[in-house]
Amino acid sequence: MNASTIAQTHIIDLRVRNHPGVMSHITGLFARRAFNLEAILCVPVSGNDESRMLLLVNDTPKLEQIERQLAKLHDVLAVRQRTDLPPDYFERLGKSI
Repeated sequence: MNASTIAQTHIIDLRVRNHPGVMSHITGLFARRAFNLEAILCVPVSGNDESRMLLLVNDTPKLEQIERQLAKLHDVLAVRQRTDLPPDYFERLGKSI
């Protein structure tokens, strides 16, 4: 990912129920709308009943619409943009593993 691509991305933070099929529902929403996920980070929280997902997505006029549609999914408990994380967050994370 080059610097110009990183600058045109957003990080969406999801709090979701943690059970089989949740990631499939979320990624399916993106696939049905032909919207690419550049990166995904998912970790369990709250005693494994919930997970946090960070999604790296390209800038698009459809971003707010996608956030609203994510919020409508039964297993999605919260949706917010993480403007506090730097655009290269996923790139730096990838280099550390």
